[in-house]
Amino acid sequence: MPIRPLARRRLAVVVLAAAAAVSLSGCSQVVEAFNSISGTSNNAAATPAPNATPAAGADEKPFDSQFSYDGSVQMTYEVADGLQIVLDFWAVDSKRTQEWHADNPKTFGFAVNVKDTRVDEKAVLKQKRRVFLANVTISSQTAQTSNQVGSPFQFSADPRTLVPTDTIRSNRGLLINSFQGGLLVPETTINQLPQDTYGLTLQFALDIWVEGTANDDKSFAQQTVYPVIPIAIYPRETEAEGSTGGSSDGTTSGDTTQGNTGTDGWTSTGGTGGPTTP
Repeated sequence: MPIRPLARRRLAVVVLAAAAAVSLSGCSQVVEAFNSISGTSNNAAATPAPNATPAAGADEKPFDSQFSYDGSVQMTYEVADGLQIVLDFWAVDSKRTQEWHADNPKTFGFAVNVKDTRVDEKAVLKQKRRVFLANVTISSQTAQTSNQVGSPFQFSADPRTLVPTDTIRSNRGLLINSFQGGLLVPETTINQLPQDTYGLTLQFALDIWVEGTANDDKSFAQQTVYPVIPIAIYPRETEAEGSTGGSSDGTTSGDTTQGNTGTDGWTSTGGTGGPTTP
């Protein structure tokens, strides 16, 4: 999956969600909190141009999307030596992404975690370099046969408003180190798109604080990373037509294990159909 290079910049728009404190096991409450502030018209990060055009006379891969052909995708980015941000993104309803059409609801889930490869995953927190997630933003851009462009889905929130109050947090945001934290949004929905849409690109912007040296509160530095998720939108079949392709029952194909590394450093691999488990 090609990843477009994007200049780093701070986002000016932050929408604070007045979500009630809930446990991550209370999925319906988290979903309600998330969906109540998604799909707004706030201007977020600049959206990338579509990275594909529909292939004339061809049903296969009209819009290049690893997510659409695997049903899930995992993206990793090294924010410091041996320290990786991990974004898992998966289809929820329909899990068959070939059934993601312009006129029906399309539900996905995602999770943001971090992995410090310098230490064992079961190491105590003071041995790990901490990463705090201060803000998460999603903007979108359609690819349409009419060459029009829309931004039908936008979201921006402080992740501390989406998780229980007893999670580890500070004025820098929500701690997302494995075992001690992480952000899980089990599902949110993209609704109706223009009828001629054949692709939708979601651009995440994750504002983070990264600890340079483990257990050193003075070593934090701020940065923003930009994972991009292209999604194929399939036309509805007529009775005479066969399958339009796409995976997509939420399983991972066997040819994506090596992953694709974009020019901006993001590595994309077939996902596991859900959040990463340490």
